Amino acid sequence: MWKKIVFIIAVLLLLTGLGFLLFPPISNSVGQIKANGVIEKYEEDLQNVVDELVDETDGTVVKTFEEAKKRHLVDDEGYLIRWTNSRSWWSGGGGGYERVPDKKPVVFKPDLDKLLSDSRKYNKSILNNQGTVDANDYTHAALNMSKYGLGNVYAYISAPSIGMSLPIYLGANDEMMGYGAAHLNNTSLPLNEKSTNCVVAGHTGYVGRIFFDNIRNLKKGDKVDVKNFWGTIHYKVVNFKKVEPNQTTDTVIQNGKKLLTLVTCTQLGNGKYGRYLVICEAK
Repeated sequence: MWKKIVFIIAVLLLLTGLGFLLFPPISNSVGQIKANGVIEKYEEDLQNVVDELVDETDGTVVKTFEEAKKRHLVDDEGYLIRWTNSRSWWSGGGGGYERVPDKKPVVFKPDLDKLLSDSRKYNKSILNNQGTVDANDYTHAALNMSKYGLGNVYAYISAPSIGMSLPIYLGANDEMMGYGAAHLNNTSLPLNEKSTNCVVAGHTGYVGRIFFDNIRNLKKGDKVDVKNFWGTIHYKVVNFKKVEPNQTTDTVIQNGKKLLTLVTCTQLGNGKYGRYLVICEAK
């Protein structure tokens, strides 16, 4: 009897140990699958950019998400809503027309143009505020993407050498960082322009959220790309650092440079935690 109990306890301990060992890679795989789905949706949006829509009820030309939403041409997520004849052929009359959600997303080019303009204004506005902001402000979104008929994803980042591909959300708060990488407010948005330093944070060693675990494997010269709605910015890794949590020197914009700084948590020793930085630069 006791032998059976000991055997069962041993099996349970073994399974528990295996669970602890397997949970991180499985969790990371699940997270990556979800991230890939978000990126696929992002690419789908890019393939469905239109200049305008025509409201077939009165012929009005609509050029923005807000106009289209008011006219019920698109739903809250930017999917087309089409008219369909609800009158059945066997009914012998009656019925009418109704709007039915379509599975095709629509993004309006005028909205993307406005987003680009507002993004450039934002980047210009923070030039004189570097190093003076409260770190808590990093959690807020730099722009409200819903105004442009878009989701929370501004761009996505990929690093082929470590197999990383993640959406970049605006605002480094717990919710956004639970889905992928997050842009820190009061740092540059990732645009292909000089005098920018886009700082992107990701979790590591965090149960169920280990998106940036492998950035420590990046080497100098490795490629890191950021694709936004207007093109791809090609960065290369130039440096690594471990810093104190409140040390923000490396998030500051450097005149004339196009920088991308990846940030995650790391142990500094003596039970202290700091930040691990991967500094990238584009030409």
